[in-house]
Amino acid sequence: MASVNKVILIGNCGRDPEVRYLPSGGAVANVSIATTSRRKDKATGEMVEDTQWHRVTFYERLAEIAGEYVKKGRPIYVEGRLKYGKYTDQAGIEKSTVDIIATELQLLGSREGMGGPSGGGDDEGGAPAPQRRAPAPAYRPAAAPAPAAARPAPAKASSGFDDMDDDIPF
Repeated sequence: MASVNKVILIGNCGRDPEVRYLPSGGAVANVSIATTSRRKDKATGEMVEDTQWHRVTFYERLAEIAGEYVKKGRPIYVEGRLKYGKYTDQAGIEKSTVDIIATELQLLGSREGMGGPSGGGDDEGGAPAPQRRAPAPAYRPAAAPAPAAARPAPAKASSGFDDMDDDIPF
């Protein structure tokens, strides 16, 4: 039987990436990403925010891209897989870790933070936001749907029943 280990995060970077290079020359970048969920507290009726921090590791070209364009506070979309590990701290206590090994990265937000398209006037020279993607997911978080008034009406396919619309009883 096949198995799946896939994580999708949309959140804000908690710190600038730390990029280092392996002896083989491959780049590695680490960053923490905050995701926040909101819920209503049953007892008080107030909205409560719950922030989770995720450790994300990028490798090779994706690490270089993250090191150059990802900054603290920047919203990003990350796909990857979970990797569990253990280590012993200085006091001799065994601790567990959960890391996300990123396979995709997309920068989100406005050009103010170097994310989306801009009309110019920024120090990037209007260059498009870099992204590294494997096959595109069905969900594209950076694209907003066009308002209904802005979309052109779909062309009507002629099925021979166009004149029967008012005969349908429902």
